[in-house]
Amino acid sequence: QVQLVESGGGLVQAGGSLRLSCAASGRTFNAMGWFRQAPGKEREFVAAFKWSGYYADSVKGRFTISRDNAKNTVYLQMNSLKPEDTAVYYCAADSRLRGVRITASAYDYWGQGTQVTVSS
Repeated sequence: QVQLVESGGGLVQAGGSLRLSCAASGRTFNAMGWFRQAPGKEREFVAAFKWSGYYADSVKGRFTISRDNAKNTVYLQMNSLKPEDTAVYYCAADSRLRGVRITASAYDYWGQGTQVTVSS
């Protein structure tokens, strides 16, 4: 049974930092990434990692994605957080052997989501 379990969300003041973790079990994946969804908005790409990191323009320079293959875990280090980063963050995994994708429909496994709230 494949599972993605996220942790690390919470409440932080603007300018602060949080680190999200996503532990996968049941199989290994081609690429893993993070998406987020704010109330009333569509789910959007944040970052993904296969051999290196790929980022949305809105988080480039502030967020860093990394992957520990031995632990089958992906991390998202979020620095200089802004109120507009407030959202539910979802871990996603792509099982197919191909390049990194930035659309949600390309990912076939999802975590349950973790809330990140940034206060101004």
